[in-house]
Order: sequence, then C-alpha cells, then structure tokens
Amino acid sequence: MKRQTSERALILLVAMVQFVNILDFMMVMPMGPDFAAALGIPLSRLGLIGGSYTLSAMLSGLACSLFLDRFGRRQALLATMLGLVVGTVLGGFARGFTTLLVARVIAGAFGGPATAVSMSIIADTVPAARRGKAMGVVMGAFSLASVFGVPLGLELARRGGWRLPFFAVASLGLVATAVGAALLPPLRSHLERGASQTDDPAAGTPPGTLDLLRNPTVLLAYAMNACATLGGFVLIPNISPYLIHNLGYPRDHLGLLYLCGGVCSFVTLQFAGRMVDRFGGLRVATPATFLVAWVVFEGFGRAAPWMPVLAVFMLWMSAMGFRNIAMQTVASKVPSPIERARFMSLQSAVQHGSSAFGAMLSTLLLTEGSDHRMSGMPRVVTVTITMFVTLPLLLALVEKRLRVPSDVSTVALRAQPEMVREVN
Repeated sequence: MKRQTSERALILLVAMVQFVNILDFMMVMPMGPDFAAALGIPLSRLGLIGGSYTLSAMLSGLACSLFLDRFGRRQALLATMLGLVVGTVLGGFARGFTTLLVARVIAGAFGGPATAVSMSIIADTVPAARRGKAMGVVMGAFSLASVFGVPLGLELARRGGWRLPFFAVASLGLVATAVGAALLPPLRSHLERGASQTDDPAAGTPPGTLDLLRNPTVLLAYAMNACATLGGFVLIPNISPYLIHNLGYPRDHLGLLYLCGGVCSFVTLQFAGRMVDRFGGLRVATPATFLVAWVVFEGFGRAAPWMPVLAVFMLWMSAMGFRNIAMQTVASKVPSPIERARFMSLQSAVQHGSSAFGAMLSTLLLTEGSDHRMSGMPRVVTVTITMFVTLPLLLALVEKRLRVPSDVSTVALRAQPEMVREVN
C-alpha cells in the first residue's frame, strides 16, 4: 500500500524527530552541576562533555557526506535515530567521566546525521517560497525542547536522579522512530534525479563532496554557520554554572528560565519564518544578531543589575531564533536536490565542529575558583560577540551569490521540490 503524507504532516513528523534530537543535546549542559557532583567531574571540565558530542557529530557528518545521498531519506533517518537512542541509553548507565564521554560520542555520531537528514527532507519537499515558514515549525522543536523538555528533564533529575532524563529521552526517541517508520514515505526522488543526470551525458556527472567544497557559495554558507555556532558554544555550556555560582541564581529555578525562554522563542519563531519568506534572510538576521550581541554584553559581560536573569534568557532565546531561521532558510537554498543530504551533512559537521571547538575553547578561557565561581567570563563574551557580528556580512554574500546562477550548485537550485504525495 502506498504511503501518502501531506506536506504539513511531514513537517510535523520531522519536527517531532528534531524535538527528540535537540532535547538529547540540550538537556545535558543544564544538568551539568548535577552529574558533575554525582560522578566527581570538575565543573571546569563540563565543556568537554558537551564538546565530545559535537566533535563526534562533526566527524560523523564528514563521513556521512560521502554516502547519505545514496539512500532514501526515510531509511537514513530511521537508522540515525536508532543509533541516537542507543547512545542516550548508554549515557544513563555512565559510571564516571570516561563512560559518560563515550556515551555522548556515540549519541553525537548519530545525532548529527539525523539533523542533516531532517533538514534535507524539509528542503526536498517544501518549495523555497514557503520554506521559511516550514523551518520555523521544525526549528520550533528547539523552543518546545526548552519549554517542556529541559524543565521536565531538570525536574526528573531533581526527583529521580540525573540518570532518569537520559532514559526518558531514549523512550521518546523510540516512539519518534516508530511513528516515522509508520508514516514517513521513502523520499527517493533525489536518487532518481541523480540516476537521470548520470544517464544524460550532456548533464555531466552528479557533484561529489569535493565539488561542493570548491563552490564559493557553499564555503560562505559554511563559514556563516561556523561563526554563529562557535560564538554560541563558547558561552552556552557555561551558562548554568555561571548563573548558579557567580550570580547566585537558585538551582531549583533553572527550569523556569528554560520554560519562559522557550515560550518566547516558540512564539517568535512562528513569526520569524514568515518574515524571512517575505523580507529575506538578511533583513531579519541583521537586527536579531545585534540584539543578541547586546544581550550577551549586558547579561553576561557586565551582569547588569538592572537586567534580570529571566529577561536576559527570554531576549537571548527569542533573538537567536530569528537569527537562526534566517540563516538556515538561506543555507537550504544553496544545494541542488541530488546533493542536499551531502551538503546538510557537511554543514552539520561544520556546526558540530564549531560547537566542539567553542566548548573546548571555553575551558581555556575560564577558570574555576575554590568556591566554584567561574573567572574569565568577559573573555568568553568578547569571543561570542566577535563571532556573532560577522554573520550579517557573510549572509549578505551568500544571498548575493544565490542571485547569480553561475555561482550556485551544478544543478539548478530552484528545481521543483519533491511532491510528497507522488514519491511512491
């Protein structure tokens, strides 16, 4: 029997998968003080826990870029989700720093490619004219993970121990995988396009990984993602310890921060996608980027007493949502259909490599005192802001090159998207 899945249902299904994937990544750092105390891990080494996931995802993304486009999107997504579930379960059984590190490496090895395949599915099936709106729904999973997932995970850790959230997320991952297996169509039209191009001598051969990396537009898109991600992850793994030990913020109220920030982000994301479709990525990303830079300076650089921690979190997550949707919508227009998973996998590798580098760099910029206070936050803030403010320039260069057909991918970028009801 042929599967028939509407565009809206497919977007919601991908959002569900992304919710689990993002929650698996997001919940670890806020729980850092909990498992650090239980396993005897110094707070200054928490960046290595986050960095191990992202470094593994980077290496996996590089490897998967060589073959992901050879499989149907459904097959690839289900395989990566099952691997993510295994890595998450192993995290719940960790007995010390080393075993937790290994578990996060396994989770990252599958979580990174799962993101790449998810974004490829959206780009394959949703026309560019309304892709910003679709990206807003899918990236809304980030906000939902903040609104429901992270606070619930923190509460589960408080009541049942830090291991319980790992097992809960793994269970959700199994549910998402089962739903995907039941409802997701094969999505193999990119394979048919590749075969037809190979059979047509006039069309040349389908582009490979090296062809992508020779494309200036692709390199600019990757540089844009690298700057945004590195700047964020110098700061993000250290937010919870900084709030608790430097600013005296109550541990029991951390869930409230993520709840309120996530609600603001989810609401603004729904407007952000529509604004990107209407006004373009650059006009949306530029003011959002400078708002993020100002919030980081006031909230973490100066720790301005007039700016409550809750307000910092709400502004931070809302502005980051606007910026990220604009950036990802523009980036999704760079590759052609037959190279989309390859492009997204390499982009995932760039993002996770930048995350790992940022998290590990923070361990060099910060020191922990005997009272657990973190010293060196102004240096972290300087790196974060410097990386962030380069984004509008890079995004402008990408958009400019996308308007020149000879500069973009070897296949027409605006090829018709895969019609979901006709993929079988």
